[in-house]
Amino acid sequence: MARSIDEGAVPLTLRPQPGDYAFDLDRALSAVLTLRARVPEDAFTAKTLGTERIGNAVLIGEDGLLLTIGYLVTEADEIWLTTAEGRVVPGHVLGYDQVTGFGLVQALGRPGVPALALGDSGRVQVGDRVVFAGAGGRPGALAARIVARQEFVGYWEYLLDDALYTAPAHPLWGGGAVIGPKGDVVGIGSIQLGHDPGDGRVRVLNMSVPTDLLKPILEDLRTLGRPNRPSRPWLGVSASADDGRVVLIGVTAQGPAARAGLRKGDQILAVAQKPLADLADFFRGIWSLGDAGVDVPLLVDREGDRFEVSVTSGDRQRFLRSAPLH
Repeated sequence: MARSIDEGAVPLTLRPQPGDYAFDLDRALSAVLTLRARVPEDAFTAKTLGTERIGNAVLIGEDGLLLTIGYLVTEADEIWLTTAEGRVVPGHVLGYDQVTGFGLVQALGRPGVPALALGDSGRVQVGDRVVFAGAGGRPGALAARIVARQEFVGYWEYLLDDALYTAPAHPLWGGGAVIGPKGDVVGIGSIQLGHDPGDGRVRVLNMSVPTDLLKPILEDLRTLGRPNRPSRPWLGVSASADDGRVVLIGVTAQGPAARAGLRKGDQILAVAQKPLADLADFFRGIWSLGDAGVDVPLLVDREGDRFEVSVTSGDRQRFLRSAPLH
């Protein structure tokens, strides 16, 4: 089950060096483990995210509690964790949160490595030196900097008001730890993307979810499997925006939008009669109407034909398998 070092290896010239940091680098890096997840073939997310998922998880509790990015463990019924030294222990999914994107895993054995503390991600500033750590110790770690703090909008009905962007980009980013100047974890790797800071030159960056978003929901995720708050309305669409046009690039089979007759290629002009300027407008407009189950009035353009449709939203979590009990 162990991942080869080369699979997530960072070039030597980009790896962090102990003398450049005011904390014990190797101790901090040892808290990042390889995570392998197996998902049933009939799971809701199997077609989009696959049934075999690999990434990273960060030990944040001496009791074996690990933090990762939720898409790695959503609907997983089997988890294996591997330390940099090759120790393998099974794990159990405690929960995941669709709003922040975090996932929690409980190790069912002793990883034998120290835990990383959750840092204050709100204090991390653009220009700060950080380590983006994948599993495997120094070969899986990247010396990086925070290059932006700004909104992130994901086509899968996901939005962060203040995401962390780091460069250079890590080759195996999912669930990796953004280790801040104090040697604690301030972000969890989510996605790799191109970014143009305004000079016309696209850089490849990692977007990470700030750990401050975890703190208010940590105990709920640990004990309930999800945050104890009303669920956002979910339509079951993928969308993109270009020149102020919000276009559906995918519609989830049997999801709320599909049941209402929406199709790939439909252009969404307004939510509840409010015109849309971008993708963030679209998602915020939906969420502003109430909790999951609320009707969402949309103005749609389909090949020049404009019409109104009301979508009865759903709770995304109800479409997903719950974690098996241990």
